[in-house]
Amino acid sequence: MSTPQWVRKLKPGSPQGSELIEQERSNSNVNVDALSEFLFTKEGIARKQRVLKVLQSEKVFDKSQNYFAGRIDRFETALARAKKLRQLAVRHGWTQDDRLTANELISEPGPYGLHESMFLITLRDQGNAEQHEKFLKPAEKYKYIGCYAQTELGHGSNVRGLETTATWNSDDKTFTIHSPTLTASKWWIGSLGRTANHAVVMAQLIINGKPYGPHPFVVQIRDLQTHEPLENIHVGDIGPKFGYNTMDNGFLLFNNFKVPHISMLARFSSIDPQTNKYVRPSSPSLIYGTLTWVRSTIVMQAGGVLARGVTIATRYCAVRRQFQDRDAPEWEKGENQVINYTTVQIRLLPLLATTFALHFTGKGMMALYAASQKKMSQDAGKVGSPTRGAGPEETHSGSDLLADLHAASCGLKSLASYTAVEGLEVCRRACGGHGYSSFSGIGPWYADYLPTATWEGDNYMLTQQVARYLLKSARSVLKGNEATNDTTAILSNFLSRQDTGAAFDVLGSDPDLVAAFAWRAAFLTFEALKHRDEQKKPWNSLLVDFYRLSRAHSQYMVVKNFYETLQAAPGSSDELDPETMGLMHKLFRLYALHTLEAEASEFYTSSAVTVRQIQLARTSAVMKLLEEIRPHAVRLVDAWGFPDWQLDSSLGRYDGKVYEDMFHRASELNPLNRVTVDPYPDSPTLFKKNDASALKSKL
Repeated sequence: MSTPQWVRKLKPGSPQGSELIEQERSNSNVNVDALSEFLFTKEGIARKQRVLKVLQSEKVFDKSQNYFAGRIDRFETALARAKKLRQLAVRHGWTQDDRLTANELISEPGPYGLHESMFLITLRDQGNAEQHEKFLKPAEKYKYIGCYAQTELGHGSNVRGLETTATWNSDDKTFTIHSPTLTASKWWIGSLGRTANHAVVMAQLIINGKPYGPHPFVVQIRDLQTHEPLENIHVGDIGPKFGYNTMDNGFLLFNNFKVPHISMLARFSSIDPQTNKYVRPSSPSLIYGTLTWVRSTIVMQAGGVLARGVTIATRYCAVRRQFQDRDAPEWEKGENQVINYTTVQIRLLPLLATTFALHFTGKGMMALYAASQKKMSQDAGKVGSPTRGAGPEETHSGSDLLADLHAASCGLKSLASYTAVEGLEVCRRACGGHGYSSFSGIGPWYADYLPTATWEGDNYMLTQQVARYLLKSARSVLKGNEATNDTTAILSNFLSRQDTGAAFDVLGSDPDLVAAFAWRAAFLTFEALKHRDEQKKPWNSLLVDFYRLSRAHSQYMVVKNFYETLQAAPGSSDELDPETMGLMHKLFRLYALHTLEAEASEFYTSSAVTVRQIQLARTSAVMKLLEEIRPHAVRLVDAWGFPDWQLDSSLGRYDGKVYEDMFHRASELNPLNRVTVDPYPDSPTLFKKNDASALKSKL
């Protein structure tokens, strides 16, 4: 079916979307370029433009059929893109940042995804020099292509419950990797289904019949020439998912499969092949350090993930017009822009503020991770002594090293991914009926991001780790120990002032607003400690309290990071003009006060605020901030710098040509419109004509 010329000449009803979007930009003088540089630096922006130009010149990265392809076609295209990306990286000498930028622009999970992240990171961080030579170097050259096989059919977050075993054989100095049950099957492992030839396998180490907890083993799973599974290995793809279908998530089972001594990653723990003695790691957190890295990365990415949805919804709501404003003057009668409705603003503008809050928090999280890596390297090889029981996720007892990072990564991963997931759905609904179309760019992005809420630790389970850390910190403060970090400092401050009260001016003072979040978190910490230590309540009965506590502490960290970033900004090299900086402070207050309002009961019961302050925040402060930020909304999302090629969205187009693009995709790019059906039930023919494949062959 070809689109008639008379249809192609049609224009959307006036005013045009391009006119409305340009009008939006003219109503604000936010310096988009300066704000972009403040977020991403000049170097980062130049990198994106340089990499984008390369990708757009390659036929394989054409996105016009992305929303129409089936599972196998999508995987085939993703594999072709992954191979081309590797070739481009070599040809252009791309750095790690270049490669990450390319992945962000392509915006789909690729078959090399787990190889380039968790496999290489684990080999680098947990392998010794000999293992770097044997495994890491071939992996960096893509001779070995790997994945990270931890999750099983029967166990995910509970790493200690994994059933796969690795038994040490002292006679021939090997390990026997075995799957004793069906639920021991590795499951959900990205890049495993069809792509990987190696895997880092987390398995229960057994020496002389004694279990030593899960440890990482490098295992070859497929022949390097034929790519067929090795004998006594069963491996494959787990099938279609809700989203993420360009990735071959896989299953893996072992039948008494032997691997050599060098297969056990030995930077932090090992077996002496001469004595058969186990060398204990200084901290069990070192065993699953890869997960901490992934969680830190998730926090870093959450702001950008949400910003895509907010960008699309904000631009579309500026173009979309529905109904008349009942109170508009007679000469302004006409359909109102959707973004002018406060019921839309209260959904989108706090999320716009949240994108910046999460971005700045993510930067702080990655800095904390880098510092922790330095500390881990200094402590590598030290022998640990058990001082307490292992937590729900830990492989051993005795880990108090890097507790700050572990707690922060757990709490912020839970909050950030939850916020991004929920926020994307809010953005989709704010787009009305057209938000349900794949062409919106939000639904498919949401489906691909959704598993983040459960992988690398279920968002609810992870909060136990945060609570355990906070309870331990509170006990330390009650003993009179000196505050050694921000967490113990806010707990000590709460103890010293709890009898006199808080009286924070949350409506008039930014520092007081931050302090109110700290106060609420400290109050909930001591309440949870009272339930646990004084009232001796079972751990399971407190899990809901622990979730709320983790959420409160994490929201405090986000508010604090946002505020401190803005405080440091005037002295930075990427200085913002006073008007834009003032707007950023309004976004900070919108995020904080909107969150305070949503969590009002906890702020009130902790005596951080009064009922009147909550009422004023809801009826006055937040609504006033919406009104002040509204004229700048389009320019603020522009500062995120998403190219149309990356968004792949009809509704979120930079030029506002929403309806033209949507109709073009439906009429001219849709393969189903090249099929002529036989609709009559008595006819055995289904398709009279099928030219759908011709469209794909052109690409």
